[in-house]
Amino acid sequence: MAELAESVESVEQLALVWRGMALDRNPDADVRDLPGIAVRWADCRFAFWNCATLTEVGADAGTTGRLLVEVAGVMRAKRRPGFLWLFEDLLAEDARAALGELAERAGLRRAFSGVGMAGDLLPLPEPTHPDLTFARVTTDEQLLAYADLNSRAYGFPLEDGRDGLAGSALWKDEVHAYLGLREGVPVTCAATVEAEGRLFVALVATDPEHQRKGYGEAVTRKALHEGHRATGLTRATLHATAAGAPVYPRIGFTPNSPVHFYGLDG
Repeated sequence: MAELAESVESVEQLALVWRGMALDRNPDADVRDLPGIAVRWADCRFAFWNCATLTEVGADAGTTGRLLVEVAGVMRAKRRPGFLWLFEDLLAEDARAALGELAERAGLRRAFSGVGMAGDLLPLPEPTHPDLTFARVTTDEQLLAYADLNSRAYGFPLEDGRDGLAGSALWKDEVHAYLGLREGVPVTCAATVEAEGRLFVALVATDPEHQRKGYGEAVTRKALHEGHRATGLTRATLHATAAGAPVYPRIGFTPNSPVHFYGLDG
């Protein structure tokens, strides 16, 4: 039951934080809570801000199939593509076993996978890295650098990432967003934001030319450290891609539900 509770926490944190992110990008964003589905769709070029997720706990194969068809319909009605974030542990056993078939029937294709994580891990010591200095994002120039790092790390065109962050007052004022700089050049980034008694870690990225050097872990520790200093919060949550997942247990996070990201098939 404890594991299921953390999976529920994970999807609730996504729905809460992404509501703010979508509305920050587009005041007319689709942020509906439908039966069994949360829609958080900014309809911008940055695909991560175009999100839907299933929220029903224990959905069997029949219910899951119906919800997937409904989500696919929502996605087809949008101008910009995005992802269904599907938290596997919320599904009943028969739905997990049939998930590939159910998604295919709904016209959805798995793009990549990851995992939700959480931990009562704060405070952390002041982080250091011999190659890096850290700077909080407070200017439009720094915010564009943050966007560009995410675009390069996740394979988006630079303009897509900038469409997701450029000019955001939220990211400069309320989000604890940090750049890690090597010889003055931004090479990694991470952010935390307060979300119902937790710090949510968002948009961690490292330039592909500088990966596997501990930079992502260092800047994530910095964002957590400063987020805790500002809020006093001790619990943190995040959603990691499969590639990034090995970093976070070293900080103190514990994995919960696998997360599968689906786009429209064709």
